[in-house]
Amino acid sequence: MNIHSYGSGSPKSFLAYPRGDFDLESGSAKKARKPKSSSFQPIKMLKSLGTRIQYYYKLHPLFVFLISLLFGLTVVIILSVYESRFRAMSNYRKLSVGYSDYPFTKLQNLVMVAGHSVYTSSSCGKVDKEDSWFLESYQRHPGQAATFLAHIKEGVEIAAKDDGALLLFSGGETRKDAGPRSEAQSYWAVAESEEWFGKKEAVRWKALTEEHARDSFENLLFSVCRFRELTGSYPQNITVVSYDFKEERFAYLHRSAIRFPESRFFYSGTPASLTSKEAAMKGEALVRAQFQDDPYGCAGSLRRKKLGRDPFHRTIPYPNGCPEIEGLFKYCAAAPYPGSLPWAS
Repeated sequence: MNIHSYGSGSPKSFLAYPRGDFDLESGSAKKARKPKSSSFQPIKMLKSLGTRIQYYYKLHPLFVFLISLLFGLTVVIILSVYESRFRAMSNYRKLSVGYSDYPFTKLQNLVMVAGHSVYTSSSCGKVDKEDSWFLESYQRHPGQAATFLAHIKEGVEIAAKDDGALLLFSGGETRKDAGPRSEAQSYWAVAESEEWFGKKEAVRWKALTEEHARDSFENLLFSVCRFRELTGSYPQNITVVSYDFKEERFAYLHRSAIRFPESRFFYSGTPASLTSKEAAMKGEALVRAQFQDDPYGCAGSLRRKKLGRDPFHRTIPYPNGCPEIEGLFKYCAAAPYPGSLPWAS
Protein backbone atom coordinates (compact mmCIF):
# COMPACT_ATOMS: atom_id res chain seq x y z
CA MET A 1 0.00 0.00 0.00
CA ASN A 2 1.31 3.45 -0.86
CA ILE A 3 1.23 5.93 1.93
CA HIS A 4 0.77 9.56 0.84
CA SER A 5 1.72 12.56 2.84
CA TYR A 6 -0.64 15.52 2.85
CA GLY A 7 1.56 18.06 4.56
CA SER A 8 2.03 21.57 3.43
CA GLY A 9 4.59 20.51 0.92
CA SER A 10 2.39 17.88 -0.71
CA PRO A 11 0.71 18.71 -3.99
CA LYS A 12 -2.51 17.21 -2.67
CA SER A 13 -2.53 19.47 0.36
CA PHE A 14 -5.25 22.13 0.24
CA LEU A 15 -7.33 24.30 2.48
CA ALA A 16 -10.87 23.02 2.67
CA TYR A 17 -12.21 26.39 3.90
CA PRO A 18 -10.79 29.89 3.96
CA ARG A 19 -9.22 31.01 7.18
CA GLY A 20 -11.37 32.85 9.63
CA ASP A 21 -15.06 32.33 10.42
CA PHE A 22 -17.07 30.72 7.58
CA ASP A 23 -20.83 31.04 7.13
CA LEU A 24 -22.08 27.68 5.83
CA GLU A 25 -25.48 29.07 4.80
CA SER A 26 -24.19 32.00 2.74
CA GLY A 27 -20.98 30.28 1.73
CA SER A 28 -18.92 33.38 2.57
CA ALA A 29 -16.19 34.07 5.08
CA LYS A 30 -16.87 36.41 7.97
CA LYS A 31 -14.39 39.02 9.13
CA ALA A 32 -12.75 38.24 12.44
CA ARG A 33 -14.26 40.24 15.30
CA LYS A 34 -12.03 42.81 16.91
CA PRO A 35 -11.85 42.75 20.70
CA LYS A 36 -13.47 45.66 22.46
CA SER A 37 -11.06 48.44 23.24
CA SER A 38 -10.11 48.75 26.89
CA SER A 39 -8.54 52.20 26.52
CA PHE A 40 -8.44 54.58 29.47
CA GLN A 41 -11.46 56.89 29.42
CA PRO A 42 -10.82 59.81 31.79
CA ILE A 43 -13.98 61.74 30.82
CA LYS A 44 -16.25 58.90 31.89
CA MET A 45 -14.28 58.48 35.11
CA LEU A 46 -14.58 62.19 35.90
CA LYS A 47 -18.34 62.08 35.21
CA SER A 48 -18.66 59.07 37.51
CA LEU A 49 -16.65 60.81 40.22
CA GLY A 50 -18.75 63.95 39.86
CA THR A 51 -21.93 61.91 40.18
CA ARG A 52 -20.65 60.29 43.38
CA ILE A 53 -19.60 63.59 44.87
CA GLN A 54 -23.03 65.03 44.06
CA TYR A 55 -24.67 62.05 45.71
CA TYR A 56 -22.60 62.37 48.90
CA TYR A 57 -23.10 66.11 48.92
CA LYS A 58 -26.88 65.63 49.07
CA LEU A 59 -26.47 63.25 52.00
CA HIS A 60 -23.77 65.17 53.92
CA PRO A 61 -23.35 68.69 52.44
CA LEU A 62 -21.32 70.19 55.32
CA PHE A 63 -18.92 67.26 55.48
CA VAL A 64 -18.26 67.32 51.73
CA PHE A 65 -17.76 71.11 51.83
CA LEU A 66 -15.16 70.85 54.61
CA ILE A 67 -13.32 68.04 52.82
CA SER A 68 -13.26 70.07 49.59
CA LEU A 69 -12.02 73.16 51.43
CA LEU A 70 -9.26 71.19 53.14
CA PHE A 71 -8.19 69.64 49.84
CA GLY A 72 -8.08 73.03 48.14
CA LEU A 73 -5.99 74.59 50.93
CA THR A 74 -3.58 71.64 50.84
CA VAL A 75 -3.07 72.05 47.10
CA VAL A 76 -2.46 75.80 47.47
CA ILE A 77 0.10 75.29 50.25
CA ILE A 78 1.96 72.59 48.31
CA LEU A 79 2.07 74.71 45.17
CA SER A 80 3.31 77.79 47.07
CA VAL A 81 6.08 75.80 48.77
CA TYR A 82 7.26 74.29 45.51
CA GLU A 83 7.02 77.65 43.75
CA SER A 84 9.24 79.35 46.34
CA ARG A 85 11.75 76.51 46.22
CA PHE A 86 11.81 76.55 42.44
CA ARG A 87 12.36 80.30 42.40
CA ALA A 88 15.19 80.07 44.93
CA MET A 89 16.85 77.25 43.00
CA SER A 90 16.38 79.16 39.75
CA ASN A 91 18.17 82.18 41.23
CA TYR A 92 20.82 79.90 42.63
CA ARG A 93 21.45 78.35 39.19
CA LYS A 94 21.76 81.79 37.63
CA LEU A 95 24.42 82.67 40.17
CA SER A 96 26.16 79.31 40.16
CA VAL A 97 27.12 79.27 36.52
CA GLY A 98 30.50 77.95 37.54
CA TYR A 99 32.51 77.70 40.73
CA SER A 100 35.45 79.46 39.15
CA ASP A 101 33.29 82.50 38.25
CA TYR A 102 33.44 83.78 41.83
CA PRO A 103 36.53 85.96 42.31
CA PHE A 104 37.37 84.88 45.87
CA THR A 105 36.47 81.20 46.13
CA LYS A 106 39.44 80.36 48.36
CA LEU A 107 38.43 82.74 51.15
CA GLN A 108 36.37 81.20 53.97
CA ASN A 109 36.25 83.80 56.75
CA LEU A 110 34.60 87.22 56.94
CA VAL A 111 36.14 90.23 58.67
CA MET A 112 33.58 93.05 58.72
CA VAL A 113 34.36 96.62 59.76
CA ALA A 114 31.18 98.55 60.55
CA GLY A 115 31.19 102.10 59.21
CA HIS A 116 30.22 105.07 61.36
CA SER A 117 30.87 108.10 59.19
CA VAL A 118 31.63 109.44 55.72
CA TYR A 119 35.01 110.93 54.82
CA THR A 120 34.38 114.31 53.16
CA SER A 121 37.81 115.92 52.88
CA SER A 122 39.29 116.42 49.42
CA SER A 123 42.68 115.65 50.90
CA CYS A 124 43.78 112.30 52.33
CA GLY A 125 46.36 113.91 54.55
CA LYS A 126 43.96 114.70 57.40
CA VAL A 127 42.27 111.37 58.05
CA ASP A 128 42.58 111.76 61.82
CA LYS A 129 41.00 115.24 61.91
CA GLU A 130 37.34 115.67 62.84
CA ASP A 131 36.71 118.27 60.13
CA SER A 132 37.61 115.68 57.48
CA TRP A 133 34.58 113.58 58.38
CA PHE A 134 30.84 114.26 58.33
CA LEU A 135 29.88 114.02 61.99
CA GLU A 136 26.45 113.97 63.60
CA SER A 137 25.97 116.14 66.68
CA TYR A 138 26.53 113.20 69.04
CA GLN A 139 29.82 112.42 67.28
CA ARG A 140 31.40 115.85 67.57
CA HIS A 141 34.02 115.12 70.18
CA PRO A 142 37.79 115.47 70.13
CA GLY A 143 39.43 112.20 69.11
CA GLN A 144 36.36 110.89 67.25
CA ALA A 145 38.13 110.67 63.88
CA ALA A 146 40.93 108.68 65.46
CA THR A 147 38.41 106.01 66.50
CA PHE A 148 37.36 105.52 62.86
CA LEU A 149 40.99 105.14 61.91
CA ALA A 150 41.44 102.58 64.71
CA HIS A 151 38.59 100.48 63.31
CA ILE A 152 40.07 100.51 59.82
CA LYS A 153 43.52 99.57 61.08
CA GLU A 154 42.15 96.79 63.30
CA GLY A 155 40.27 95.25 60.40
CA VAL A 156 43.34 95.37 58.16
CA GLU A 157 45.54 93.74 60.79
CA ILE A 158 43.07 90.93 61.48
CA ALA A 159 42.70 90.20 57.76
CA ALA A 160 46.49 90.26 57.30
CA LYS A 161 46.91 87.50 59.89
CA ASP A 162 44.34 85.22 58.24
CA ASP A 163 45.14 84.02 54.72
CA GLY A 164 41.53 82.84 54.33
CA ALA A 165 39.87 86.11 55.39
CA LEU A 166 37.90 88.51 53.21
CA LEU A 167 37.83 92.07 54.58
CA LEU A 168 34.62 94.04 54.05
CA PHE A 169 34.05 97.67 54.99
CA SER A 170 30.29 98.03 55.47
CA GLY A 171 28.12 101.14 55.35
CA GLY A 172 25.89 102.94 52.87
CA GLU A 173 25.30 106.52 51.72
CA THR A 174 23.77 107.46 55.05
CA ARG A 175 24.32 111.23 55.23
CA LYS A 176 22.53 113.57 52.80
CA ASP A 177 24.81 116.54 53.44
CA ALA A 178 27.86 114.35 52.89
CA GLY A 179 26.72 113.71 49.33
CA PRO A 180 26.38 110.34 47.58
CA ARG A 181 29.45 108.87 49.24
CA SER A 182 29.27 105.70 51.27
CA GLU A 183 30.81 104.93 54.63
CA ALA A 184 32.32 101.78 53.15
CA GLN A 185 34.09 103.60 50.33
CA SER A 186 35.30 106.21 52.82
CA TYR A 187 36.96 103.55 54.96
CA TRP A 188 38.50 101.82 51.93
CA ALA A 189 39.89 105.14 50.66
CA VAL A 190 41.39 105.94 54.05
CA ALA A 191 43.04 102.52 54.20
CA GLU A 192 44.43 103.14 50.72
CA SER A 193 45.79 106.55 51.73
CA GLU A 194 47.48 104.98 54.75
CA GLU A 195 49.10 102.31 52.53
CA TRP A 196 47.07 99.69 54.38
CA PHE A 197 49.15 100.29 57.50
CA GLY A 198 52.09 98.38 56.07
CA LYS A 199 49.95 95.38 55.05
CA LYS A 200 49.20 96.38 51.45
CA GLU A 201 50.47 93.23 49.73
CA ALA A 202 48.65 90.97 52.16
CA VAL A 203 45.32 92.77 52.38
CA ARG A 204 44.52 95.18 49.54
CA TRP A 205 43.61 92.46 47.01
CA LYS A 206 41.00 90.97 49.34
CA ALA A 207 39.56 94.16 50.85
CA LEU A 208 36.19 95.20 49.40
CA THR A 209 33.04 97.07 50.32
CA GLU A 210 29.40 96.51 51.20
CA GLU A 211 27.69 99.82 50.42
CA HIS A 212 24.04 99.51 51.41
CA ALA A 213 23.85 98.91 55.18
CA ARG A 214 21.89 101.51 57.15
CA ASP A 215 22.25 100.16 60.68
CA SER A 216 24.33 97.67 62.64
CA PHE A 217 22.07 94.69 61.92
CA GLU A 218 22.33 95.37 58.20
CA ASN A 219 26.10 95.73 58.57
CA LEU A 220 26.17 92.09 59.61
CA LEU A 221 23.41 90.63 57.42
CA PHE A 222 24.37 92.50 54.23
CA SER A 223 28.04 91.63 54.68
CA VAL A 224 27.18 87.93 54.94
CA CYS A 225 25.26 88.23 51.68
CA ARG A 226 28.09 90.20 50.05
CA PHE A 227 30.51 87.47 51.12
CA ARG A 228 28.29 84.93 49.35
CA GLU A 229 28.33 87.09 46.19
CA LEU A 230 32.11 87.22 46.16
CA THR A 231 33.05 83.70 47.24
CA GLY A 232 30.10 81.53 46.25
CA SER A 233 29.69 80.29 49.82
CA TYR A 234 28.89 81.54 53.31
CA PRO A 235 31.57 82.39 55.88
CA GLN A 236 32.92 79.70 58.15
CA ASN A 237 33.85 82.34 60.74
CA ILE A 238 32.82 85.96 61.22
CA THR A 239 34.82 88.68 62.96
CA VAL A 240 33.17 92.07 63.54
CA VAL A 241 35.18 95.23 64.23
CA SER A 242 33.46 98.16 65.94
CA TYR A 243 33.39 99.96 69.29
CA ASP A 244 33.93 97.86 72.39
CA PHE A 245 30.67 99.07 73.97
CA LYS A 246 28.72 97.60 71.02
CA GLU A 247 29.91 94.05 71.61
CA GLU A 248 26.70 92.82 73.21
CA ARG A 249 24.63 94.26 70.38
CA PHE A 250 26.66 92.52 67.67
CA ALA A 251 27.85 89.37 69.39
CA TYR A 252 24.56 88.52 71.06
CA LEU A 253 21.56 90.35 69.57
CA HIS A 254 22.53 90.47 65.89
CA ARG A 255 24.32 87.13 65.88
CA SER A 256 21.32 85.46 67.54
CA ALA A 257 18.93 87.10 65.07
CA ILE A 258 20.66 85.39 62.12
CA ARG A 259 21.31 82.29 64.29
CA PHE A 260 25.02 82.18 63.49
CA PRO A 261 26.94 79.76 65.75
CA GLU A 262 28.49 81.47 68.75
CA SER A 263 31.66 79.35 68.51
CA ARG A 264 32.37 80.78 65.06
CA PHE A 265 31.64 84.42 65.82
CA PHE A 266 34.32 86.82 67.06
CA TYR A 267 34.30 90.45 68.08
CA SER A 268 37.11 92.99 68.15
CA GLY A 269 36.17 96.21 69.89
CA THR A 270 38.15 99.43 70.12
CA PRO A 271 37.41 102.16 72.70
CA ALA A 272 35.41 105.31 72.11
CA SER A 273 37.05 108.68 72.60
CA LEU A 274 37.35 109.69 76.23
CA THR A 275 35.13 112.74 75.82
CA SER A 276 32.28 110.78 74.18
CA LYS A 277 32.34 107.54 76.17
CA GLU A 278 29.68 108.41 78.76
CA ALA A 279 27.17 109.69 76.19
CA ALA A 280 27.96 106.77 73.89
CA MET A 281 27.21 104.24 76.63
CA LYS A 282 23.83 105.84 77.34
CA GLY A 283 22.92 105.90 73.68
CA GLU A 284 24.01 102.31 73.25
CA ALA A 285 21.80 101.14 76.12
CA LEU A 286 18.80 102.72 74.40
CA VAL A 287 19.56 101.20 70.97
CA ARG A 288 20.25 97.81 72.52
CA ALA A 289 16.85 97.86 74.23
CA GLN A 290 15.20 98.69 70.91
CA PHE A 291 16.88 95.75 69.18
CA GLN A 292 15.85 93.45 72.02
CA ASP A 293 12.21 94.27 71.24
CA ASP A 294 12.74 94.42 67.47
CA PRO A 295 15.67 92.09 66.62
CA TYR A 296 15.42 92.64 62.86
CA GLY A 297 15.04 96.43 63.01
CA CYS A 298 11.92 96.29 60.85
CA ALA A 299 9.38 98.22 62.91
CA GLY A 300 8.93 101.34 64.98
CA SER A 301 11.79 103.70 65.72
CA LEU A 302 14.49 101.41 64.30
CA ARG A 303 12.71 101.25 60.96
CA ARG A 304 12.22 105.02 60.89
CA LYS A 305 15.89 105.57 61.69
CA LYS A 306 16.90 103.18 58.93
CA LEU A 307 14.72 104.96 56.36
CA GLY A 308 16.23 108.27 57.44
CA ARG A 309 19.67 106.89 56.64
CA ASP A 310 18.75 106.36 53.01
CA PRO A 311 18.54 109.96 51.73
CA PHE A 312 19.31 108.98 48.12
CA HIS A 313 16.77 106.15 47.93
CA ARG A 314 19.27 103.51 46.92
CA THR A 315 17.78 100.21 45.75
CA ILE A 316 19.13 97.40 47.92
CA PRO A 317 20.27 94.47 45.73
CA TYR A 318 20.09 91.83 48.41
CA PRO A 319 19.08 89.04 48.68
CA ASN A 320 19.73 88.51 44.94
CA GLY A 321 23.28 87.47 45.74
CA CYS A 322 22.30 85.08 48.52
CA PRO A 323 19.04 83.32 47.55
CA GLU A 324 19.45 80.61 50.20
CA ILE A 325 18.69 83.17 52.95
CA GLU A 326 16.01 85.17 51.14
CA GLY A 327 13.52 84.48 53.92
CA LEU A 328 15.77 86.15 56.48
CA PHE A 329 15.56 89.44 54.57
CA LYS A 330 11.75 89.37 54.56
CA TYR A 331 11.26 88.23 58.14
CA CYS A 332 9.91 90.66 60.71
CA ALA A 333 9.00 89.43 64.19
CA ALA A 334 10.24 89.43 67.78
CA ALA A 335 10.89 85.67 67.73
CA PRO A 336 13.99 84.25 66.03
CA TYR A 337 13.74 83.43 62.33
CA PRO A 338 12.36 79.86 62.11
CA GLY A 339 13.48 78.98 58.58
CA SER A 340 16.49 76.95 57.50
CA LEU A 341 19.88 78.69 57.25
CA PRO A 342 23.09 77.41 55.61
CA TRP A 343 25.17 77.82 58.77
CA ALA A 344 22.61 76.70 61.37
CA SER A 345 22.78 73.12 62.60
